[in-house]
Amino acid sequence: MEEQKRKWRRCSKELSLINNLDDGCLMHIFSFLSPIPDRYNTALVCHRWRFLACHPQLWLRVDRSVKDLSQPGVYPNIEMAVSAARPGDTILVAAGGSHRVSNIKIEKPLCLIGAGESPDDTTLICSRSSDSALEFMSTCKLANLTVRAELGCCLLHRSGRLTIDGCILQCESNPLDHLSYAIISTAGAPEVVSSALKTCISSVSVLRTRIEGGAKAVLTSGTLSLQRVRVIYTRTSLFFWFEVEGGDKNTVQSASVALPIS
Repeated sequence: MEEQKRKWRRCSKELSLINNLDDGCLMHIFSFLSPIPDRYNTALVCHRWRFLACHPQLWLRVDRSVKDLSQPGVYPNIEMAVSAARPGDTILVAAGGSHRVSNIKIEKPLCLIGAGESPDDTTLICSRSSDSALEFMSTCKLANLTVRAELGCCLLHRSGRLTIDGCILQCESNPLDHLSYAIISTAGAPEVVSSALKTCISSVSVLRTRIEGGAKAVLTSGTLSLQRVRVIYTRTSLFFWFEVEGGDKNTVQSASVALPIS
């Protein structure tokens, strides 16, 4: 009992010391935290920390129920949030219900994260008339989200490093499912940007992700190829880890890749 009291007093003292910092310094510290779960949990400490942890300088939020469009950093849909975001921003998509997306082009480095406890809590739905839900042309990360495409593909990768972590990609099963893909990559091998003399590397990294429905999990129409595939089977689904990236001279490039779909 005494040991617990000592720990509590020590924690209280440390919290008191950090609260002596001004808002700018404290927000700078919060910016180094991982958005989920660390920065999200930080917002539960007190009203001041919630204000700073949810400040639009740290991330933008998408909430379909938002009424006051003048509230800084909060948007009613993903397209508006992507348009307003600055390179390197994190967009937190509210859990509950579904968010309609259609051919949203992301041309700057962004991170899109679902705010729910699991990817099932936050669903992006792409209509049948769209080629893809999201189209990536820059280095981006997608985490803790479900993306569902009625026809076409969930994610279209044009260029940049795309990371898909802890997501669910769903394609509808229907007579036209041969047109449905979870991921399509049209990216090519690394290119040298002459002005900056830098190499622009494109790749797709898939981690802890469920892929359901459709004809193929991955279609590569560029020069990238599937590598380092790992699959873990559970009672209800399959979880995938794999890379789509440029290979060496000994790598056989593949025009399309079929993975077992749950």
